[in-house]
Formats: sequence, structure tokens, C-alpha cells
Amino acid sequence: MHVLARAGFAASGVIHILIGFIAIAVATGAGGGREADQSGALEQLGNAPGGLFLLWAVAVGLAALGIWLVLDAFLERSFESTGKRAAHIVQNLAKGIAYLALAFTATVFAIGGSTSSAESTSQLGANLMSSPVGVIVVVLIGLVLLGVGGYLVYKGASRGFERDITVPSDPAGHAVRILGVVGYVARGVALGAVGVLFLVAAATHDPDKATGLDGALKAFVGLPFGVAVLIVIGVGWIAYGIYAFFRARFARL
Repeated sequence: MHVLARAGFAASGVIHILIGFIAIAVATGAGGGREADQSGALEQLGNAPGGLFLLWAVAVGLAALGIWLVLDAFLERSFESTGKRAAHIVQNLAKGIAYLALAFTATVFAIGGSTSSAESTSQLGANLMSSPVGVIVVVLIGLVLLGVGGYLVYKGASRGFERDITVPSDPAGHAVRILGVVGYVARGVALGAVGVLFLVAAATHDPDKATGLDGALKAFVGLPFGVAVLIVIGVGWIAYGIYAFFRARFARL
């Protein structure tokens, strides 16, 4: 499981790198209608030479990482307080479910199907906003995403991610720290933007605004200096992808 979980970090790195390149392509006008999210990355991966093998490798790695995180959420008991153990359970369970969902999406592409994360997110928003209670749920989702995005920015800026890995000696260690800081901050900004779109969708009662990561990244293009910001975010996602490869090797499991 440790070996497969480490492969999952590497698979996550591949997806982040592809999303980063798609984001840069969107910013420069060369996006070609591709979705700047997990679905777009998996579609691009499937079109590469040996794409079918790569998709299955990514699906297996992500599934293994998801299972490992779910198991670790409940089996890890070396905590000083009940509160820390509860936080560990919630955090790892949420991440594990997210990786399992991404593994399922990769499997869909591997067996010849396709799916759109943007359309699925927008449909979810439409279903929720069909009732007053659902609008409140959309607002809560937006606030949670903003909170998680802020946490990722803080984790990157404070180098809190160093608790997750055994940082190698310099100069590789210096590179890992830079990649981690840039990568986590860029992911946090992007996820925070997704949260903002959910709040806008709730305020305007327009589910088309809640299009997930794809919509959030593409929304930067229409903002002042948005193209430059999107390019920086794309570079940041590529940096996180490279960091994920280091994490695959040095993660504390």
C-alpha cells in the first residue's frame, strides 16, 4: 500500500502539471476549448502516446492513495489529544474521498468514456439551488472552499507542508521548499476562486457561475492583469506537480 500510495502522489503530480499547462494555454489564447481541470487533464493524458496505459496507471495510483488515506484516517492513533485525532480523521477522510473520486474519473476515461467536471459541478449547483435550503448549501460550499483555499495559501507561505515529507538535503531540499511554497499558494488561490464563484452563483441564483476549477481559472482572463495572474497560477500548478513527485519519494507514510 505504501508503494501504491507513493505512486498516487506521482499520479496527482501528472494531473497538476497538465492542468497547469492547460491554464497557461487558456491565458495565451491557445486553450482550444479544453477544460482547465481534472477532466481536461485526463482527456489530454488519454490522447498522449500510450495514453490508455497512463490512464490506468493514474487510476490505480489515485485509488490506492485514496484507500490509504481513508485507512490512515481511522487507524493512526498517535495523537496527544482527541481534538487532534478528530481533525486528522476529517482531513484524511476528505482527501481520501477526493482521490477516490478522481480515480473513478480516470477509470471512466480509461474505459473509453468521458465526463466533464465543469458540467457536473454546474448541474450540482442547479440541483441545489432549486430549493431555498439548497442555496444555503451552495453558500456553505463556497465558504468551505474559500477556507480550504486560504489554508493552502497559509500552508505554502508558512512551509507547513514540510511536516508531510522528509525534506532531502540541499540543494534538492531548497528546490523542494520553493516548489512547495509556490505550488500550495497557487492551488490555494485557484480553490479560493472556485469558492468565490459558488458564492456568486448563490447570490445571482445562476448555477452556470458554479463551474468548478475550469470556470474559476478561465474567469481570470476577463480581469485586469488576469492573463498574467492565470499564467502565474499555471506555473504554480506545474510547480506543485513537480513537488508531488518529490513527495512520492519522500512522503512520511
